[in-house]
Amino acid sequence: MSNPLPTVDPSILAHIADGFTLEGSFVKGSRHGNGLINDSFIAECQNGEATRRYILQRINHHVFKDVPALMDNVRRVTDHLAAVTQAPNRQPLRLVRTHSEQGFLLDDHGCHWRCYDFIEGAKSYDVIHSLPIARAAAYSFGEFQAQLVDLAGPRLHETIPDFHNTRQRFANLRAAIDADTVSRVSTVGPEIEFALARESLANSLLDLHEAGGIPERITHNDTKISNMLIDETSDEGVCVIDFDTVMPGLGLYDFGDLVRSATNPCLEDETDLSQVSVQLPIFEQLVAGYLGSARSILNATEIDQLTVSGRLITYEIGLRFLTDYLAGDIYFRTDHPEQNLDRARGQFTLLKSMESAETEMRQIVSKYI
Repeated sequence: MSNPLPTVDPSILAHIADGFTLEGSFVKGSRHGNGLINDSFIAECQNGEATRRYILQRINHHVFKDVPALMDNVRRVTDHLAAVTQAPNRQPLRLVRTHSEQGFLLDDHGCHWRCYDFIEGAKSYDVIHSLPIARAAAYSFGEFQAQLVDLAGPRLHETIPDFHNTRQRFANLRAAIDADTVSRVSTVGPEIEFALARESLANSLLDLHEAGGIPERITHNDTKISNMLIDETSDEGVCVIDFDTVMPGLGLYDFGDLVRSATNPCLEDETDLSQVSVQLPIFEQLVAGYLGSARSILNATEIDQLTVSGRLITYEIGLRFLTDYLAGDIYFRTDHPEQNLDRARGQFTLLKSMESAETEMRQIVSKYI
């Protein structure tokens, strides 16, 4: 995103860290990860001979308008998962409290900060190159949904209203085309034509939900593969991360975004589109892993729509990238002027590949049900 938050001076990390109940004294901090929304840092603390690391994260309140509500969700979900019996290799994300037992603190600029334990011995991936990792990630995201089925009320806050409302995303694209704020519409005719021709896809899961065929669940809503930590030695799933969009949603949104991000062998802004295509062996592992942990909570309609969900979320993310490009790159962080357009083209190319492979993908699902 074009981030209007003040630049973080690394010298303030010690002050921020001091506001949380960390083990040991702050030694140093460094930027971490490549997230497009929030700013993340590793804080290293020393306690005698022991070194302990934490993640300090500045929340982008321009994207998340109600940070207290967001953090109420995070607190409830992390506390619930901490109380669930986990497999030996699992380590649920732990939210570190402030000295006043709050889940976040405000700095002198009015910015919100939170802190998590750093999960040692695990890493995330932007692109999957291993079938076991694909299966482990899908199993973990399915398990995440299953473990939250009995989260006590009230209903979680919607941290970003209409986040996966593909109808609204389509309407946003229409509005961006009409406004043509930065005079880019004339340069992307094929992309606009592709997007508008698939309007019916935007309604597919919402129509089923409104008809009572698909229930609302507690969902992660951002299950790209980089939001799963994988054990560096065993390739097993260790921890689901990034709970900013955990809220009420459709379970198929999670599976669909996993398909979108994991079956693409390229980064989102790949410009050699001949390299972009759905990887069916990875899709099979995603189906096997997800059904291996979530089958007990899914109904027949949800299982039947597994292949649709991948196309839907790929389409939706493509709409979002194209809309942001037409609006002047005001949401997603970009490194060059064409990056959002490159991202949109990549998603649409992946979607075309999924459309061509629909028969094979349905055969794979049938194999596991």
